[in-house]
Amino acid sequence: MGVCDPTDAVERELFGAGTRYVIGCDEVGRGALAGPVAVGMAVVAADCGPHPDGLRDSKMLSEKRRVALDPVVRDWVLFSAVGLADAAEVDELGITHCLGLAGKRALRILFDQGADIAASVILLDGNSDWLNPVLASPLDVRTRIKADRDCVSVAAASVIAKVHRDSMMIASDSVSPGYGWSGNKGYSSSTHLDAIRSLGVTSLHRKSWLVAYA
Repeated sequence: MGVCDPTDAVERELFGAGTRYVIGCDEVGRGALAGPVAVGMAVVAADCGPHPDGLRDSKMLSEKRRVALDPVVRDWVLFSAVGLADAAEVDELGITHCLGLAGKRALRILFDQGADIAASVILLDGNSDWLNPVLASPLDVRTRIKADRDCVSVAAASVIAKVHRDSMMIASDSVSPGYGWSGNKGYSSSTHLDAIRSLGVTSLHRKSWLVAYA
């Protein structure tokens, strides 16, 4: 096992304490200048079996490896979902609220699939619970720094969210060509910034974020 390979130690500890399901949760696109923020969720149980070989935090994987792992990861978990909040919502509501909004939408998808949300612990990457403030009823959210690196359920969520969001940005190349979405995925590369200056902004851009680049 490599130094960056996640384990199921945290999940097994939760199962041992009586938790029925763990929902790994991770966000993608938080710092992008364009495109939605995406929140991935992956539901696992004690009987899911060994996690897929090569599973890591999506940032530790090549694009080719992420794409190959995505269907394998989805088959391994009980349920999976990606919730989105678009650029206009980020401009209007702010990024932290939109993380919660996207997470709430992912939970709705999981619920519609049949996931038992109330019997789950949500393992959230980071040190801030941005999910509960947007929910009508609080859930059992446990924050953990570097959970996407260390915990298999969160690593699974990160891969699912990253592949989903990247595919959306790649598809946007044919709708709004010239910005290099396939390569930069909406982040602030030099070619992306040059394209904004020459072509202007699109509906995909977080306009409130572009002030710093004016």
